[in-house]
Amino acid sequence: MQDYQEIRYDIDGPVATITLNRPDQLNALTDLTQAEVRHALAESERNQNVIGSILTGAGRGFCAGVDMNALGEMSDAGKNLSERFDHLKANPGNPLGDPNYNGSPTYFLGLRKPLIAAVNGACAGLGFSFATFCDLRFMERDAKIVSSFGPRGLIAEHGTSWMLPRLVGPANALDIFWSSRKITGEEAFRIGWANRLSENGDSATEAANYLRGLAETSAPSSIMMMKRQVYKHLNRELGPAMAESTEWMNDSLGQDDFKEGVASFVERRPARFAPILVEE
Repeated sequence: MQDYQEIRYDIDGPVATITLNRPDQLNALTDLTQAEVRHALAESERNQNVIGSILTGAGRGFCAGVDMNALGEMSDAGKNLSERFDHLKANPGNPLGDPNYNGSPTYFLGLRKPLIAAVNGACAGLGFSFATFCDLRFMERDAKIVSSFGPRGLIAEHGTSWMLPRLVGPANALDIFWSSRKITGEEAFRIGWANRLSENGDSATEAANYLRGLAETSAPSSIMMMKRQVYKHLNRELGPAMAESTEWMNDSLGQDDFKEGVASFVERRPARFAPILVEE
């Protein structure tokens, strides 16, 4: 397994946890951090025992955004400098080859497996974008999100202008972008950005328990296909989305997972579903 410098990558049964590990900088993102996250997610995709991954932060913060020193370097160079970490290049998702899933963090949507943000503290800037593009967000009461784009003279970055309104509605999205005010866990849960409101210190544990529940009850192939349906059909009209879902549904009826799902129900026993196989 890769020896990471700025993240921790831990596997406990069916759950992989990626911990941004720069607590003294509130886990601010460098190019190396981002390359390591992508590489670790590729590891999760290939590990047949992993049902899904958690993204969280070490210490008292989730992620304070891009490291300001890294921003200064990019400003001086006039470009992104991530090519310095080509040794960590990985292609964790995008099984359909959809160009919508090529960017960062939009590639989170192309992962075959669930990705949950366990927001345990300050979540700002690019860290906010990372959490926004996770499939689910478990947020602690005292954690805070803030967009931080306007005060830096920036616009809504990294696809958040597309994703955030789909989570919280256009008006709430504009409020978050324009005001750049701090939003607590309770408000984030109320407006729909957070899916679970966790007590302080419990978000990662609750996210892990959620994934363990999926591992016990649901076929990995079903989870993958439903994620694919949701994100692919966001931009389609109902008719074409329905037609494609019907095609995929008919295909699933001939798969071993469907036979096992029916058999386990009739025999009143836990199902034994096949893992997702991803080529190296």
